[in-house]
Amino acid sequence: MTDKIQETIIFQETLPDIKEYWNLFQTTGWNQEYHFSIKDLANAIQNSWYSMSIYDSDKLIGFGRVIADGVHHALIVDLIIHPDYQSKGLGSKLLDKLVSKCKKNKIRDIQLFSAKDKYAFYEKFGFEKRPINAPGMQLRNN
Repeated sequence: MTDKIQETIIFQETLPDIKEYWNLFQTTGWNQEYHFSIKDLANAIQNSWYSMSIYDSDKLIGFGRVIADGVHHALIVDLIIHPDYQSKGLGSKLLDKLVSKCKKNKIRDIQLFSAKDKYAFYEKFGFEKRPINAPGMQLRNN
């Protein structure tokens, strides 16, 4: 990250304005499959156990959140960095802050969803792919 950009970057433990989050979420392409409304996303992020927003001055450029019971299980979701700010170390800093919050609260099991092409990024932080025979299933409600 250049010094000029670094000076204007702010990490905040606050939920962003929903319109700003909506615009950031749209940069991921995820909504082509999910078809969420802005109200759906507002409800989702408000129900987070912990969240972190990243701003460049007053522009939302990153966001991540944790869904958790606060004791045993945590799931890191919606780790988003605006495409114009990717590959500058912001995703790494954001993930570190989310994981640190979980560890500080002694949460035993930290999981996350990852796109196939992002495994290497998360492995740098100690995350491992679940073995093919590992327990776990999902029910998709399409």
